[in-house]
Amino acid sequence: MKTIAIYDPPLCCSTGVCGTDIDPKLLRVASDVNWLRQQGVSVERFNLAQQPAAFATCAPVSEALRIQGNDCLPLVTVDGAIVARSLYPTREQLAELAGLDPACP
Repeated sequence: MKTIAIYDPPLCCSTGVCGTDIDPKLLRVASDVNWLRQQGVSVERFNLAQQPAAFATCAPVSEALRIQGNDCLPLVTVDGAIVARSLYPTREQLAELAGLDPACP
């Protein structure tokens, strides 16, 4: 099965779903990541503020940051290759990237 990694911009916590003013897109992404994991997909999520080494050690991510700066974030990789930048894919798109049927409960 494929491995999906999400490289988030600097967030206040590991998911960005904290505090009193939660961004709805971050709430959706957290839910989608949980759904992927329930389907057996290996998903990693990295926060630039808390895990900068993960950004530095992934060559495609490091290169994107060098060229575009933080504007390229969030970045999504599948098996190490960048498949989305500057946006969070929808659940349907993530399912397709993982080789799943998005209609799975």
